[in-house]
Amino acid sequence: MKVEQSSSAFLANRKLIQALERRSHAVSCEEDCTLFRQGDAPSGLYIIHRGKATLTMKAATGEDLIQMKAGPGSLLGLPAIVGKQPYSLTAIALKGAEVRFVSRKDFEEILSADPSLSINVCQILAAEVQSARQVLSRF
Repeated sequence: MKVEQSSSAFLANRKLIQALERRSHAVSCEEDCTLFRQGDAPSGLYIIHRGKATLTMKAATGEDLIQMKAGPGSLLGLPAIVGKQPYSLTAIALKGAEVRFVSRKDFEEILSADPSLSINVCQILAAEVQSARQVLSRF
């Protein structure tokens, strides 16, 4: 069973986005672009500036369980970076999307320099947990 939804759970406030942008670099997405894969070790997080990304979770059998869309202002990969665990989803930026990458090291330095940003990080993580619960309740 595959559940599809559009999600605002990944949205960050402007202050956090601006802080991350200063330490980010562009990712080319002239075609659909895999940002990270479920099970990969986390290297950083991605900011969607323009366009969309699809996030998918697969079962051990390879069947798609969850598919979500994320749009501008979304931070992808945050739970993996904060939890120092493998990515739980696969993220693919769709053709033409404008995406920026922030390394895990840079992310940690940004939060150390401005601890007040941690509040927004916690809000995003809480929204992602709530979104995941809603999706899983459909099973």
